[in-house]
Amino acid sequence: MTVEVIAIGGYEEVGKNMTAVKVGEDVIIFDMGIHLDRISIHEDTDIDRMHSLDLIERGVIPDDTIMKDVDGKVKGIVFSHGHLDHIGAVAKLAHRYDAPIIGTPYTTALIEKQIKGERKFKVNNPIRPLNPGSKIKLSKDITLEFVQSTHSIPQAVFPVLHTNEGIIVYALDFKFDNHQKVSPPPDYNRLRELGRKGVLALIVETTNAINYTETRTYSEKVARIILEDLMREPLKAKEGMIVTTFSSHIERIQTIADIAKDSDREILFLGRSMERFCGIAQNLGILKLPANAYVYGSPKAVNKALMKAEDDRDKFLLVTTGHQGEPDALLPRIASGRTPFNVKKGDNVIFSAPIIPNPTNAANRHILESKLKANGARIYANAHVSGHAGREDHRDFLRMLKPKHIIPAHGELEMLVAYGELAEEEGYRIGNNIHILRNAQAQVFNGH
Repeated sequence: MTVEVIAIGGYEEVGKNMTAVKVGEDVIIFDMGIHLDRISIHEDTDIDRMHSLDLIERGVIPDDTIMKDVDGKVKGIVFSHGHLDHIGAVAKLAHRYDAPIIGTPYTTALIEKQIKGERKFKVNNPIRPLNPGSKIKLSKDITLEFVQSTHSIPQAVFPVLHTNEGIIVYALDFKFDNHQKVSPPPDYNRLRELGRKGVLALIVETTNAINYTETRTYSEKVARIILEDLMREPLKAKEGMIVTTFSSHIERIQTIADIAKDSDREILFLGRSMERFCGIAQNLGILKLPANAYVYGSPKAVNKALMKAEDDRDKFLLVTTGHQGEPDALLPRIASGRTPFNVKKGDNVIFSAPIIPNPTNAANRHILESKLKANGARIYANAHVSGHAGREDHRDFLRMLKPKHIIPAHGELEMLVAYGELAEEEGYRIGNNIHILRNAQAQVFNGH
């Protein structure tokens, strides 16, 4: 029986992740993401009314038309976590496959929201939540296991396929974080057990493989300390205060709420995406907001909250999206004077997010910071740690799993190659047991 790994999306870019693994006649699909750079899109925008073929043509979602040439029956569509570059295309593509959607409870709740908002296609795939540490049989020869991982969103896992030909591990995306508040540490013991049993292939993210300076990724505990230091004085000040971060980063949102809970300020989490991610996390008991925290999603509710904050600047902490400078996101609209809250001299603005590296984001962020400074704001940048494993974390991961074959993913060519070079230091060889694939290519293993 052969094993075939089919690269559908995410092998030439950071985004639109989608991979298929064919074992005999059974096919398992991993992730269905969007490519955020390819469309005017940010966390408060949706693509619900667009057709999948238009989105494929624009490079926004994976081109899964290659699956027509794959003989076999799709037994499951498995999601590693709930970021848009992994779940954003589910409502556009999942209906093409007669198979269940499987993810952790938080991930499947986000997927249900995606599907509910879809306006073009009817998606009736059954949705099966699976807890970290649990298994489910997908076919006679394939069992899926979710191994606990950590990332910058709750309930991220390593999906693992147990087959007669060996174990296949899908590791997109992860970091090794032992000190998160909302997520337990990765299950290192189970990873080592899998390594002893025999991993045939590791499909692995490469986001930070090209970063040769930060070789280990710091824990969220470090971000917590940075934010505690940066927020201490502004919370006591008379001026306005804004913290901007990813709405999906529930660990960071919990940190911000914890730091501000004993202050004299009400904590206002603002925007539709904040409401979506925070609401689901609260319903599942993952996020625990204090009594002085409120979440407002609708434009009317957001504007009403901003009006109150404008009148009593020292009584509110605004937590917003828009750190990339996307013109229609909340923080850029505030900076441009398009909301009831106006940035004034001495107001404190903390960026708890990096600039996602591409020219558009860099330009938008520069414009945003320039507008904030022109209004007299004090800016604190880079109160952040990465959600992706560093080079030395990857080295440890390889030593735990000892895979026979490695397929780097989730990156542009130079990132995949940088990972390949790291793996070569561990005794692997590009072209032998390190397989650099491009979108629409496949790698076949005969179980050895």
